[in-house]
Amino acid sequence: MRKSILIFLFISLYAQSQKKQGIEFKKVVEIETELASDKMQGRAIFTPGIDLASAFIEKEFKEIQLSQFKDLKNYRQEFEVEGKKANNVIGVLLGKSKPNEYVVFSAHFDHLGINENQEENDKVYNGANDDASGVTAVIALAKYFKELNNNERTIIFVAFTGEEVGGFGSAYFSKNIDADKVVAMFNIEMIGTESKWGKNSAYITGFEKSDFGTILQENLKNSNFNFYPDPYPQEKLFYRSDNARLAAMGVPAHTISTSKMDSEANYHQLSDEVATLDLENMTEIIYAIAISSKGIISGKETPSRVK
Repeated sequence: MRKSILIFLFISLYAQSQKKQGIEFKKVVEIETELASDKMQGRAIFTPGIDLASAFIEKEFKEIQLSQFKDLKNYRQEFEVEGKKANNVIGVLLGKSKPNEYVVFSAHFDHLGINENQEENDKVYNGANDDASGVTAVIALAKYFKELNNNERTIIFVAFTGEEVGGFGSAYFSKNIDADKVVAMFNIEMIGTESKWGKNSAYITGFEKSDFGTILQENLKNSNFNFYPDPYPQEKLFYRSDNARLAAMGVPAHTISTSKMDSEANYHQLSDEVATLDLENMTEIIYAIAISSKGIISGKETPSRVK
């Protein structure tokens, strides 16, 4: 009985600490679990599953009371790919003194769908880490900054579709925004597992291409969290995620990840499920991203452009 009481107290104190920080552990678990559930059918583009995921993200943005992007009438940025309909989901927090300077937080909500050839019961590619974890972070950060209510620059929160099949969502988004106004892009991809350095750490792709990473790490100097340069340069990750389109236009657009690309057993596997993630560490990573971005959000810091 005493052991049960101590465990309960520990969980309660942990949850309270996360709520005080503004990134709620309970909410992170809720969002992640929903996005990676079987009912989302693996979130493949052009399927009912991706539509369910889109509707869920839209609902979250509406509850947070984000504004619409540009001239959109809702949170859906719709477009076509070879005659088929697709959409990104976008919400905005207008900047107080610098509304024409944009900071983007992004992740992709599509995944691989269903393996119809799988003979066993589990046929769903849940994509818990890839990239429900990133979308969970984007939603949690939107809630955090909305409650903080002190962003001088405009913050754009976007969930892209089509990353797994060619980056269609980020390509369309990049064509429909003035890249010169985008000060920085925090693309978040696979943060649900520990990095090669263990807990309280992540890496930034293209670290050497701007001073984006240096700025983030400086804002975390009094914490126990560390950002590192991408340890897998042979994988060319800087060019393989949704940051690449804006980076090609000069934007300091980088991807934050913890994925061990040389040993991530569940990457693009049916086994990429919520049970394999460290959600407490993931919550800490999301909070670290929030704190590390404070100078950029406030307008006091501006990363150098990517050449």
